[in-house]
Amino acid sequence: MSEHSDQHHRLRHALGNRLAWQQRLNDPGRLTGDRQARLLALRRWQHGRLMGSFADLLDDPQTRPAAQFFLEDLYGDRDFSSRDRDLARLLPLMARLLPVRVLRAAVQAVELNVLSHAFDLRVADRLPVGSGGCPVIDAEVYASAYRSAGCRRARRHQIDLIVAVGRDLDWAVHKHGVERLLRLSRTPARLAGLAELQSFLERGFTAFRQLGGADDFLNRIAEQEREVSRRLFEAHPAPFPPFDSGPNSSSR
Repeated sequence: MSEHSDQHHRLRHALGNRLAWQQRLNDPGRLTGDRQARLLALRRWQHGRLMGSFADLLDDPQTRPAAQFFLEDLYGDRDFSSRDRDLARLLPLMARLLPVRVLRAAVQAVELNVLSHAFDLRVADRLPVGSGGCPVIDAEVYASAYRSAGCRRARRHQIDLIVAVGRDLDWAVHKHGVERLLRLSRTPARLAGLAELQSFLERGFTAFRQLGGADDFLNRIAEQEREVSRRLFEAHPAPFPPFDSGPNSSSR
């Protein structure tokens, strides 16, 4: 087996494992009405928190597309399972058209989605429910549920995946011929009924092309979210940006 074929084989194997995990997490028997309500409320709250934390990136025309891609396509509050199943069907076809690093970005996005969903379920299960039957979430309640959910090392991996997807997309932007290959894969994807996945890759490519270099953008996301996670686990009184400059704000 050639190195190229071996890389694709490993990607297909990794994707299969992650989709099986995703299927288990999305088993209807695991999502009761009460749990689903908690999950939806949690995701709305987290999305609002991220919008606030990265408001400056969203306000800047140069970084806005990449910030929106991060918030909507990598860590959005919607169901990505259809896109991810598309990848399983399309991977053998796209392997003949696209570089391994572009495909790896898509597979890592699936892993990020599944891992984030698993975390969300753990946190949602620890949210208190108000008198009306709906969870009441504020920064203090969220921080308590986040700490109780645990998995500190896996939380670091979640942030690493965001950076990894971004770096692979940024590589694609600067690799001669990748944009043309993406255009060539558009028609096969549409004919195969896999336009959602194709659109995901094109949005990511377009967003990172506009950055003109993703290092500063990705470092900002990684450093800020690692600090948020550290503060949440250590019960810091101000876990979210803007960060204070007090004695507890420098250790990482």
